[in-house]
Amino acid sequence: MTSLVRPVSGRMIAGVCAALAKRFGWSVGLVRVLAIVSLLLPGPQILIYIVMWIVIPGEDRAARARSVP
Repeated sequence: MTSLVRPVSGRMIAGVCAALAKRFGWSVGLVRVLAIVSLLLPGPQILIYIVMWIVIPGEDRAARARSVP
């Protein structure tokens, strides 16, 4: 498994679905479909997506963090 970072390429909105798909080795399309279907269910899905957008580092930010001693 790879680390959880939002990729620079392949994003549709914020890259959260792409990050989850890459991390767990799933299809990006599958994760996006599951995210859309989950919006039909009651619950805080949009809030969770926004929190993940803030918490999961972007690929560029993660690379800069690794290069700083």
